This record gives sequence, C-alpha cells and structure tokens, in this order.
Amino acid sequence: MPEAHPIARIADATLTWLKANVLSPEAALQIGWVVAALGVAYALSRRPIRRLEGWPERANLPAWAARLVHGLCDVVFPAFTLALLLLYIPVGNRLGLPTAVAEAAASLGFAWIVIRAISSLVRSQAMARGVATIVWLGAALQITGLLQPLISGLDAVGLTVGGTRISVLTLVTGLGVMALFVVGAVILARVIERQIASMTGLSPSMRVLVGKLIHTVLVLFAVLIGLNAVGVDLTALTVLGGAIGLGLGFGLQKVISNFVSGIILLADRSIKPGDVIVVGETYGWVKHLSARYVSLITRDGKEHLVPNELLITERVENWSYSDNNLRVRIPLGISYGSDVRHALQLVMDAANECPRTLKSPRPNCLVTGFGDSSVDLELRVWINDPVEGIGNVKSDILLRVWDKFHEHGIEIPFPQRDVHIKSGPPPPGAGAVAAAPKAGAP
Repeated sequence: MPEAHPIARIADATLTWLKANVLSPEAALQIGWVVAALGVAYALSRRPIRRLEGWPERANLPAWAARLVHGLCDVVFPAFTLALLLLYIPVGNRLGLPTAVAEAAASLGFAWIVIRAISSLVRSQAMARGVATIVWLGAALQITGLLQPLISGLDAVGLTVGGTRISVLTLVTGLGVMALFVVGAVILARVIERQIASMTGLSPSMRVLVGKLIHTVLVLFAVLIGLNAVGVDLTALTVLGGAIGLGLGFGLQKVISNFVSGIILLADRSIKPGDVIVVGETYGWVKHLSARYVSLITRDGKEHLVPNELLITERVENWSYSDNNLRVRIPLGISYGSDVRHALQLVMDAANECPRTLKSPRPNCLVTGFGDSSVDLELRVWINDPVEGIGNVKSDILLRVWDKFHEHGIEIPFPQRDVHIKSGPPPPGAGAVAAAPKAGAP
C-alpha cells in the first residue's frame, strides 16, 4: 500500500481530534453550555451596566472614580460569563461528565476579564497590548496543557547566590509581580497627587513636593514588596545595593544633582508653578516642576526644559517671587520745539487709561536727558500680571501716546543731520581761462 500524503495524514489527525473533542456528545454538551452561558450572561449584565454607566454623572464623581466605574462596566459581562462557566465544572465532575471544554472556556473567560480591566484602567495602549499578549499566551498554554511543563523547565534553570537560589522562573515571576506592584503604586500615587493638588491650604510648590515624594516612596515600596513577594532575601541585596548606589553616584552625578536641586526648589519655594522668571535670555512662566527639570513656557509658545541645577547655581530673575508687581520702563522722545510739561501730562494720561496699569504705585514720567534730536522721556508704570506679557502693555500705551501727541500737536522727532559742503581752491589754469577776452572783442 502506498504511504499516505502528509496533507492527508494531517487532515485525518485533525478529523480524529474534532470527533473526539468537538463532535462528540460530551463536547457538544459543553459547547452548548458555553453558548448558553454567553446568552444568559448578556441578558443578566444589561441592567447593571446601564445603572453603572449613568452613576458617575448622577453622583458627580471625580475623574479617577468615574474611570474606575467605566472599567467596572467593561468587566460585568465577562464576569457573569465566567461565573456560569465555573458553575458547570463542579456539577460535571459530580455527574461524571467531561469538563475539558468548559475549563478551556473558563481560562479564556478569565483572560478576557483581565484584558478588559487593564484596557479600561491603563492609559498606555502599548502597555495594554503587552499585558493582553501575555495573558492570552498564558491562557493558551493552560488550555493546551503546556503551562506546567514550561513552569517546571524555567524553574530547573537557575543558579545559587549565597543561600538564595535564583531561577529563570524566579526572575520572570519577580519582574511580573514587581511590574504589577509598580503599576498599582503609580495609579495610587496619581490619585493621591490629584487630591493634594486640590488642597488650597498648601502652596503650589509644597503640593508638588509632597506629591513627588509620595510618588517616589510608593514606587520604592512597590519594588521592595515585589522582590519580597517572590522570595528574594532583601538583606542579601544590601552589599549589592551599596555597590550599585556608589556606581550610580559617580555615573549619574548630573541626574542626582538635578533631583536634589528640584527638592530644594520645592522646599524653599523660590520657584513655583505660575511664576514668571528669566533664565539667561529665556523669559516665560513656569508650567510645572518635575524631579529633573522645570518646564518654562515662553510668550511664543515654546516650552523650555530648564535643568533644576541651573536654577540653583545660576542667576535667575523671578518677577513674581514675593508679589506680582512689576515696573515697566517705556522710553519716549519729543522735539525741542514741543511743550515738555504738556507732553509729560499727556503721557501720564495715556498710562492711566491703560487697563493693566496699576493706580498704586502710580505711573510716573521723567525727563531723562537732551538727545541729539529729541528731549528724552521715560515712562514708568506698574503692572501685577506679568504672566500676560510685557510687550502688549508697551504697545497699548505707545498707541495711546501716539494719538494724544497728534491730537495736541506734540511732535515726535526723527534723527536730523546738517550737511555742509565746503568748496576747495580752483584747479590750475581756471583763472586764466576765465580772464581771456572773447573772440571778436575790441
């Protein structure tokens, strides 16, 4: 007899597996239960989902609580489905019925719940896709019966450091548990930071400082708890941690310096969110302070990330450190033929008409000198909102001065130069030609 074709052998094996696991009466019973569980779970979940969807608006919940409620809505249907699937397994075991299909469906249902919950709560799409891939892979290994052999194989590969054995399984489990704890700590830290940000009794810089400290402490504790949860002896890491800390101290001097400088800035409140500062040639208002840098927004919309160390070691102008009052100087000039006292009064009137000019301290206009083409004046006005810009104040006042000067005949000069042309001696022979008699003269 000729040997069967490989494709025919695969088809025969697939048909045999389908007859044994899918097309058999026992498998059909389980598949029917899975389909029925999906239908019943869908019917049972509609009403709770409708109630939960409108709850955040009715109760006026904060954003983080509304996000949790919406995440709960996404897992109601899978949770009902999983509960009904799990109901079949003990009943089938008691009656002597096969439960392989129901157990596989239950594994997929659990993976479904985890993925829906993470997709609803985690904002990073890349992280959500990564977790979904890992969960689906674990469910597939569990269904095919390869999960336990894989776990045993990973546990068999390892080494012993001191009295602690570290295997590949320990590393993988530790990284997973640590990532889970870190994500939970970050979410909790964000919730706490939002609550702290709403406390009006604390200054803006103190709110940022407390929030960053809580965020750092929670993440540190999450890492330590994750290591301890997988059985890593933390005392064995003391020497290693000291060596790593020494290496980081030399290799990351700038990073550590910026971190410490950020804590100092937040603690002494010399720079806080909303301040208007000048660093070198950069002028703008502070958007937020982080552990490494300060975000500075300029008037043209550019966002500069200024290292914290620079704000500690260099000279910084803070226009709103003790208060928001700022004096603006505006140079002017009038012609020598104009009435200077009348011009001073007109400039003062223009300054007082500007809505952003403070009445106390009041504006002042002075004669600062006699220039080459003009009598030089300087207007000095005070504002208390430097974050709104300086150039627009100058422009507003200058336009008002322009209108008043033209209305009252005050001349705004422009540079003038007198040019004197000096004549030189006549060229040689010019006098003789001029004295020669004309032709035909007597």
